[in-house]
Amino acid sequence: MDSSYYLGLDIGTSGTKALLITADGAVAATATAEYPLSTPRPQWAEQYPLDWWNAVCQVSRSVIACANISAGAIKGIGLSGQMHGSVFLDAHGDVIRPAILWCDQRTQAECDWITEQAGRGNLVRYIGNPVLTGFTAPKIVWLRRNEPDAYARVRQVLLPKDYIRWKLTGAFATEVSDASGTALFDVGQRRWSQPMLDAAGIPASWMPACAESVVVSGSITADAAASTGLAIGTPVVGGAGDQAAGAVGSGIVETGIVSSTVGTSGVVFAYADLPAVDPGLRVHTFCHAVPGKWHTMGVVLSAGGSLRWLRDTFYVAESALAKASGADIYNVIGDEAAGVTAGSEGLIFLPYLTGERTPHPDPHARGVFFGITLRHGRPHFARAVLEGVAYALADTFDIFRDLGVAITQVRASGGGAKSKLWRQIHANVTGHPHVPLHVDEGPALGVALLAAVGTGAYDSVADACRAVVRVGEATGPDPAHLDVYTHTRAVYRALYPALKDQFAAIGNV
Repeated sequence: MDSSYYLGLDIGTSGTKALLITADGAVAATATAEYPLSTPRPQWAEQYPLDWWNAVCQVSRSVIACANISAGAIKGIGLSGQMHGSVFLDAHGDVIRPAILWCDQRTQAECDWITEQAGRGNLVRYIGNPVLTGFTAPKIVWLRRNEPDAYARVRQVLLPKDYIRWKLTGAFATEVSDASGTALFDVGQRRWSQPMLDAAGIPASWMPACAESVVVSGSITADAAASTGLAIGTPVVGGAGDQAAGAVGSGIVETGIVSSTVGTSGVVFAYADLPAVDPGLRVHTFCHAVPGKWHTMGVVLSAGGSLRWLRDTFYVAESALAKASGADIYNVIGDEAAGVTAGSEGLIFLPYLTGERTPHPDPHARGVFFGITLRHGRPHFARAVLEGVAYALADTFDIFRDLGVAITQVRASGGGAKSKLWRQIHANVTGHPHVPLHVDEGPALGVALLAAVGTGAYDSVADACRAVVRVGEATGPDPAHLDVYTHTRAVYRALYPALKDQFAAIGNV
């Protein structure tokens, strides 16, 4: 007889993942379906929302079949996904144009305009965050300015995971963690900010209903059941944006435990009982998926994305061989990098391949290899990429220290955490031991747990995390590398200010 199961769906940038767990967190099945990313112009990034939906249909059926359960055994569903993206729907709920994604950098002029309209000094009070190119509000204004015919048809704006909610349940709804990344949400009051909507000239009616992450937002419709194989009436909870969802899956639901996640982007994330806003707006303060709580985080836009670029650029033949033999190409890259001494013999990498966010909110920033000599070969470039991402993430640790954020443990997650070498580099650069998770299923696990809480299997998010999340052995800093990383990171930090104007100049070419 079937037990109770909970399904997490994570609508990521490279693919959608489904994770089916039991109430005690045991993984019953997983499935992933990939889809392309469109870059119609430099620094643009778009996707077709129907690709996400088709992927959801595929992976939902796959995990049900793999676990060999009835669809009715799934007692709750949680949704996560890439944050900030804009899905524009018309009066019939049809998609008007491709979604503009979180890593799209076309909207700096719109960010500047919204900031001017709202008043820079009001941003902390209105939304607790700056207006950045990745966020949702400037994308809406960009559409108004550049595609007026499409803009005239808009009646609803949804975030990526919430478009999937609409397809599953027919509900136009979101939750507080993802709404926090729109630049239209009052993070302190946990509601849409009318002053920011007015400043941007965006109708409040376009914004979906917003609730806490564990609240049931709708249930599977007959049409959705026919497409996905899920059972009619299965409850769907609010879920969370990918970062808050990943934090729940890592147990970042109490003071002192911080996560460092290396996926396509890199995120350093800290729980907060109160909405402590950085006066310099260098890091984000968003609502947490834990009801009534907040989190502070810094974001590096191209973390694992930089390693993927390295793979696709420097390791084409090796990737093909690894795929044919069933090996992991990232192990090949890591083995080469491990043969290079700390500091990469003076080669330094700035991981700004898609602009940057923390601590430099600059859409014009570009990737840089600095210090190349005849001595440097491919292994040096590989290690420099690993170290450059670690330097970038360490900037957030510095800001957390300035803000008085307590750090008792750093939990490493995402694809980068699988590499012992990369965990060691991160520990050496930040000075904090990094512990891996025994089960690292990312945001999909987090929202599956939120579904379990929202449908009554657990009394609280913290209870669910204590029951499920386990950590491995810590990787501590190596004192032998302290001096070299202190020196090279100082050079790294000096490079962005020196190149900032040149980044802007090359961006106009």
